[in-house]
Amino acid sequence: MAKRCYYEVLSVERTASESELKTSFRRLAMKYHPDRCPDDPAAQEKFKEAKEAYEVLSDTQKRAAYDRHGHAAFEHGMGGGGGGFSGDVGDIFGDIFSDIFGMGGSRGGRPRRGSDLRYLLELDLEEAVFGIEKQIEVPTLVACGKCEGSGSADGKTSTCSTCRGQGRVRMQNGIFSVQQTCPHCAGSGKTVANPCKECRGEGRVHDERTLQVKIPAGVDTGDRIRLTGQGEAGPAGTVPGDLYVEVRVREHEIFVREGDDLYCELPIRFAQAALGSELAVPTLDGEATVTIPPETQTGKLFRLRGKGVKSVRSGRTGDLMCRVVIETPVKLTAEQRELLERFEATFEGEEGRTHSPRNRSWLDGVKQFWDRVTS
Repeated sequence: MAKRCYYEVLSVERTASESELKTSFRRLAMKYHPDRCPDDPAAQEKFKEAKEAYEVLSDTQKRAAYDRHGHAAFEHGMGGGGGGFSGDVGDIFGDIFSDIFGMGGSRGGRPRRGSDLRYLLELDLEEAVFGIEKQIEVPTLVACGKCEGSGSADGKTSTCSTCRGQGRVRMQNGIFSVQQTCPHCAGSGKTVANPCKECRGEGRVHDERTLQVKIPAGVDTGDRIRLTGQGEAGPAGTVPGDLYVEVRVREHEIFVREGDDLYCELPIRFAQAALGSELAVPTLDGEATVTIPPETQTGKLFRLRGKGVKSVRSGRTGDLMCRVVIETPVKLTAEQRELLERFEATFEGEEGRTHSPRNRSWLDGVKQFWDRVTS
C-alpha cells in the first residue's frame, strides 16, 4: 500500500513551521494514541503514520531529503528510516501523555498545586510614584473552612493505593516511560474515605478573598507584584498557587511618564517667549521655577534634573522635561488687535525676515523645491 504524503498526514502546508508540525502531531496523537484507542487497530495505524511523518518533517536534514526525493529518500539506504520515533520525548510526549492520562499538565512528577491568579490593579500616577497600600478583593478558590482544606469530613486520610503515598506514578507505553502526578490523589499521596459535604472532598470552595497589597514606590505599567500562596487553593493536601498583581497606571492630566522621566507641556504667551520670563511649573514634590530665555522657540525642552520618578529597581531618579508650547492669543480686545497690527507691520519687507529664522529657512526651502520641480 502506497504511503501518504507526510504533509497530508499531518494536515499542514509544505511551508509549515516546527511549531505548526508539533501542534498538528500533538492533536493527532491525542486522538489516535493506543492508550486512547486500545481496541481500534485503524486508529493505532494512524498514530504510527503520524509519528513517522512527524519524525521525518521535524528533522531538518530528513525533511530536506524528503522534499527532494519523497518517500524514496528513506528507501534502499538513502536516508534514515522513518519507522522509529526519535523526537524529544520530554518535550512533546510529556505533554501528550499528560493530557492522555489526565494529569492536568503537571510535569516532572511535581505534585499538582493551585492555579496562579492575575489581578489587574489601576493606580493614579501619584500612587505609582510614591507607593501605596491597597485593599483588593479577589474571587478565587479558598481552603474549605469546614474541613480545613483536607477534604475529609472526619479529618482522616489514608495512603493512596495508586501511588502508594508517593504522589507520582510512572506510565509505560512501549519504549516510552513518563513519570507524572498521581491522577487519584493529585500528588498529595493521600485519599479521603469520608468526603467533606461542604467541598465534596475537594478541600476548597469558591469565595472572595480580601487582601492588603503594598505597592512599592516607582512602579510602572506592566510591573507585577507576586503574592506567594495567595492564588487559587490547590486540591486537598496540595499547596495554593500565587497571585500576581499587575499594575496599570492611569493617564495623568499633566504628566506623561517615559521610563523614569516625566514630560509636561509648558504653555506660554509669545511675548514671554520673545522677551524671556520666569515661570512656575508643577513637579511631584512642589513647584519649581523655569527660566525662559529670550527668543525661545516652541518645542524647546527644559530639563529639571532629579524631578522625575525614582526607579523601583535601580533607585535612580529621573528628570522632568518641560516642553514649551507657544499659544496664540484668543478673544482679543480692540486695543490688543490694534497693537498686534502695528507690531506685525514692523516685519514687512526683507528686514523683517531676520526676526523669523524658521520662516526664512522654510521659504528658502520652498523656493529651492520649486526651482527643482520647474527646471
